[in-house]
This record gives sequence, structure tokens and C-alpha cells, in this order.
Amino acid sequence: MRYFTTLIITTILVIGTLYFANNHLDGYSVMILSNLGIFIILAVSYNLINGVTGQFSLEPNGFVAIGAYVTALLLLDKDSKSMQFMLSDPSPFVMWMHASFIPALLISGVVTSLVALTLAFPVFRVRGDYLAIVTLGFGFIIRIFAINQDAYTNGSMGLSSIPHDANLLWIGIFALITVVVVLNIVYSKFGRAMKAVRDDEDAANAMGVNTFKMKTYAFMTSAFFEGIGGGLMATLLTTISPDQFTFMLTFQLLIMVVLGGLGSITGSIMGAIIVVVGMEWLRFLDEPNLLGFTTDAHPGLRMVVFSIILILVMLFARKGLLGDKEIWDKFRKQK
Repeated sequence: MRYFTTLIITTILVIGTLYFANNHLDGYSVMILSNLGIFIILAVSYNLINGVTGQFSLEPNGFVAIGAYVTALLLLDKDSKSMQFMLSDPSPFVMWMHASFIPALLISGVVTSLVALTLAFPVFRVRGDYLAIVTLGFGFIIRIFAINQDAYTNGSMGLSSIPHDANLLWIGIFALITVVVVLNIVYSKFGRAMKAVRDDEDAANAMGVNTFKMKTYAFMTSAFFEGIGGGLMATLLTTISPDQFTFMLTFQLLIMVVLGGLGSITGSIMGAIIVVVGMEWLRFLDEPNLLGFTTDAHPGLRMVVFSIILILVMLFARKGLLGDKEIWDKFRKQK
């Protein structure tokens, strides 16, 4: 009863705050918060497979790309598709695809999850570094497919004029749903089995845990929310192209997850906040007239400073800011 009361109060507070921010903050702040919400979805879902289950997977950019393209193709009308597909005529299947905003996001999540199910059979035949290499290759395959399959993705030209259906309120609601669902999984019997796989897969298998099934569940759940995150990204930016879904997107998510703590869901949220907000806050370092002094522009200086900050954090917090604990576990220890 206490859990549900806390959940309801938190939900009301979050939705109220998001509604106020969406209607009263300036466009720049709303965009930053919207990006933050999307990266919270992606980081939390990525941590489920990488941190909680302990599978070093490097596939998020591929799953995000699938979600973004499926959502975009579902939301674009036939006339818009006909006008945009210049390299080749759009596929009849692409012309047939159509759905409204929420169904499009859910369909994107389901499609991405089914791709993850198909991928799980060859991927989880290997472990460790080999798993990372296989999933990294999958991300490259999806991007190459997006570039070369003009009839389905419009190739390197990408898709534009995507309806701007995603606002801060919707993104925040999906971020809240993602966090609640993943936390419930982590604290369920499935979550305990996933942690057992992470700590010692052979021992977990000997104790009767179906390790392949647990890894597949985590992989599919992570892919589902990454697909929704990609769909929200497409509708927020209103344009997508293969260049947006390179390995750098996966690397950025990996930084967030490791910085917050592998296995910590609230740590992933903290990592996303630090990376997204921190990178924007340090933007003044790239501009001329730095700190009131007349200087030339220094493009890239904020990246150098931010990298130094990350190095210092990891030197003094080698397991991330929260390790594998949640933020309330820290408060309990202090009490």
C-alpha cells in the first residue's frame, strides 16, 4: 500500500511539473528537458541489459534507429512519402504504413522488441567481448540498411517533415513509465534472476535459472523502450537520417550508464542529467569572449573540459556515482 501511495504521489508531482514546464518555460529549456527525457528512457532501458543482466551489449544505436524509422514512416502521410522519396519510389508496404502518435510509438517498440528476439538466438551463444562485437556489428548493419534501402528509408537523405507530436509532457510520461517498469522488473523474481546471471552465469545455470531466457527477456524489454525512445526522438526533431544513429549514440549512452553506476536505475537517470545538462551548461566554453575576456572562439573546448570532469569522477568513484545501488539505498545507509 505504501508503495502504491508513493507511486501515485510521485506520478502526480512529475506530471504537474512537466505540464508547468511545457507551458511556461522558454523553447530552449523545453528542448533541453525533452532531450533529457528521451535519454533517460534510453539510458534506463540500456542499463537493464548492460548493468542489471551484465551483458556487454553495444546495440542501442541500431534499436533506436529502428524505432525512429518505424515511427516516422507510420506518421508520415502518403503525399509526404511520395514527395520525399526521390532516390527511388517508396515500397508499397511503406505507403501502406500509417498510425497515429501513440499507436505508432507502441508499434515501434514491439517491432524493435521482435528484432531483439530474433537477434537473441545468435547473440547469446557468445559472452563478454564477443557479445560486444556481435551487437556492435548489428548496429552497423542497421545503419547500412538505412543508407542503402532507398525504397524503405529514403537512403542517405533520410526523412523530414515528421509530425511534431512529441512534447515535453508526453516524453516525461514515457520516461516515468520506463523507470517504473524497469524498477519493478529489477525488484521482481526476474530481476533477481538477471542479477544472478550478471554475477555468475554458470552458477545461476547450475541453480536452475534459465539464463538464455533471462537474457532474452532483458534484451527484448530494453529494445522495446529503446524503440519508443527512437520514435520520440524522431517526432521531437521532425527529421532523421542514418548519420544520427552511429556508434557515438551508443557510446554516449554507455557513458551515462557507467557514470551513474552499472545496475543502478536511478544512477542512469543521474548520468543522463549530468551528460545532457552538463554538455549544454559548458557550451559557453566554445564561444568567444570567454569569461569576460576577449578571446577567439574555442570550438570543442567544452568536450575537453567535460572529458576531464568524467575522468576525475571515474577516478574517485570507480563503480559510478551509485555503483549497483539505488539512491534510496544510500539514504538508508546514512540514517
